[in-house]
Amino acid sequence: MIRLDLKREPYWLDLPHGVRLFVRPVTTAFVMAARVQAVKDAEGDAAARSAGLLKHLAQLAVISWEGVGDADGNAIQPSPDSIAALMELWPIADAFERLYLGPALVLEQEKNV
Repeated sequence: MIRLDLKREPYWLDLPHGVRLFVRPVTTAFVMAARVQAVKDAEGDAAARSAGLLKHLAQLAVISWEGVGDADGNAIQPSPDSIAALMELWPIADAFERLYLGPALVLEQEKNV
């Protein structure tokens, strides 16, 4: 049975190292748009496509954040470049994938049972 219990409103996502992301709910459109861009960027490199998917998905999803700063420790606002840089940090990317994309993937698996 498919449970339609995905979030419908923006929400806070708590990641490691005191990082919090205020994100839009994951949607099919976000995942598809991120996938298309990741394929364009990676051209045959599967590892780069996976990393690119998370980067592009985060760029679509993140509205604001807490716990992210520049090299001097000053808080910065999210931008496409700063979001991409954040997703280069493995513990952050891993948690983002598990906590943001994971529930949508579970739903995808449930409908194929």
